[in-house]
Amino acid sequence: MKQLLIVVMIFAALALNAQQPPVNSPLLDHLAGKWQMQGSLGKQPVTHEFEAEWVLQHHYLRFHEVSRQKNAKGQPQYEATVFIGWNEKTKQYGLTWMDVYGGASAQSIGLAPAKDNELAFVFTDEHGETDFTNTFTYDPKTNTWDDKLDNVEKGVAKPFARFKMTKIQ
Repeated sequence: MKQLLIVVMIFAALALNAQQPPVNSPLLDHLAGKWQMQGSLGKQPVTHEFEAEWVLQHHYLRFHEVSRQKNAKGQPQYEATVFIGWNEKTKQYGLTWMDVYGGASAQSIGLAPAKDNELAFVFTDEHGETDFTNTFTYDPKTNTWDDKLDNVEKGVAKPFARFKMTKIQ
């Protein structure tokens, strides 16, 4: 019985040591809140609502993005739920993108290096080649974000969408 207790205590200690502390990211803190996203998707003007909050004991910033534009069924044309976390070992942000298009895959995951006012997520295809980028750039003077999304073909970025994010709450 004493040996079992020791084994349980060792596993409990290992589990506690394996858990990363809550994320401490002033940059992600700036993204938390409610935002209005105005811009273009291709050549179409669009407006999206964006709300971000810390979840899972402050390990992830979850955001929900939904378009004001509706489809033929009266549903939002676009909707996504996204989780952004921090990997202390690699010193990178990781993002998992889930949206109305479905089909979760390795291409649903983007990685971004740590930078002062930028989250430059890179998404790769099944061959490890960059095929999409999503760059959030924070302007501390105006407390706004620019969100630039690009398809990447053979190393050449082609604009997909551009948004200006303004805090509404």
